[in-house]
Amino acid sequence: MDLRDAFYIDGGWTPPSGAGFHEVVDSNTEDVFAKVPEGTVADVEHAVQAAAEAFGPWSATPADERAALLERIAEGLAARADEIAETVAREVGMPLKLSTLIQAGLASGAFSDAAQRIAEVTWEEEVGNSLVVREPVGVLGAITPWNYPLYQVALKVAPALAVGCTVVLKPSELAPLSAYTLAEVVHEAGVPPGVFNMVIGPGAVVGEAIASHPRVDMVSFTGSTRAGRRVMERAAGTLKRVALELGGKSANVILDDADLEAAVPAGVFACFLNSGQTCSALTRMIVPRARLGEVEERAVEAVRSYVVGSSLDPRTTLGPLASAAQLQRVRGYIRTGIDEGARLRCGGDDAPDGLERGYFVRPTLFSEVTSDMTIAREEIFGPVLSILPYDTEQEAVRIANDTDYGLAGAVWAGEADRAARVARLLRTGQVDVNGAAFNPSAPFGGYKRSGFGRERGRFGLEELLQVKSIQR
Repeated sequence: MDLRDAFYIDGGWTPPSGAGFHEVVDSNTEDVFAKVPEGTVADVEHAVQAAAEAFGPWSATPADERAALLERIAEGLAARADEIAETVAREVGMPLKLSTLIQAGLASGAFSDAAQRIAEVTWEEEVGNSLVVREPVGVLGAITPWNYPLYQVALKVAPALAVGCTVVLKPSELAPLSAYTLAEVVHEAGVPPGVFNMVIGPGAVVGEAIASHPRVDMVSFTGSTRAGRRVMERAAGTLKRVALELGGKSANVILDDADLEAAVPAGVFACFLNSGQTCSALTRMIVPRARLGEVEERAVEAVRSYVVGSSLDPRTTLGPLASAAQLQRVRGYIRTGIDEGARLRCGGDDAPDGLERGYFVRPTLFSEVTSDMTIAREEIFGPVLSILPYDTEQEAVRIANDTDYGLAGAVWAGEADRAARVARLLRTGQVDVNGAAFNPSAPFGGYKRSGFGRERGRFGLEELLQVKSIQR
């Protein structure tokens, strides 16, 4: 049992003010393997006070010194990559090989990238008789989810520290252990006291206290649209800046001249990554009706190739979901899809053979889905792919945009120019064309109910800056 009994506040490990603990469960076995303390409003108050007092000195620290500290953090995380990957694989269910590459690797890379991007910030510029100055926004309250527990932390903490903000972090209590690793690395790197602070606890207590605190200058939240709405409500009382990265129901538009041999398996992977527990998952595959049969055959073949099992087993390509609540949610959506008339091509709501213990779900494919069905409108957050047929390119775009969300998307076409043209028509924050490579420096964020604000690269730094004009 990994028992944690403190929060990281003001440069050291601080006992919680309350007596409650939260159990951390291994998604493969349903066994409790760690416990972390549950924070209170008093713990948030202590952390915010430390961050507010540290802001002045930290924001005045030369940018190259901040960059050097960030590089040390990146190196410290890289040195503990195996530990981080295994921990997250147990908490969340991502297969270990992918967890090493994504959950651990991207987090380390985010700190290194932020260190390099500091040099790209235009801190001062002349505009007529004015000097326009960019300054850090102040104390950042960072509230992060469980599905990419360290990477989502890194996308908020790294740019904040880079531009001179101080941070109060609330990681998810469902997957908190990699945030403890980060706190240890931050301490070893020599980050000054109060610059980085961490308190864990329920969103209704710790999250709301951070969002409403008058000395928190900005809150950045990643999670569900419902919870993001609540964060905005709590932040409104002090009129602080808010950035929200919320849910998604992203479309993968496959045009009639696309290479299905490449597009369909790639689309399945983009839906099933992290067992579908990805806000930008391409959960709606929009395909030409004339090629529906061929798409279905290739999709079924791709889905059935996944090996469901323990995230720690090297043979596994699809691990469990993160929690019992998530398992029930996903199975419920599968039943709803069947009840509403979608055609189940493979999978279902029962447990995979031999995996009755653990939060395992069968990878599931529906076809002949229509935009009014629940599985086409609501975020499932599991390995469930819906195929929606269309007759014309204009109809494909209309179906893709017929959603409350706008976080990600993809377009496949035989001609790159055609794919790019259609990509411009999608009302979403990010579109991949013909399987283009992931770019960790490109801006990431949503339209509509997927939120607002951007993370990653220089765009993530700019999100945390205020602009002041000095007339001379």
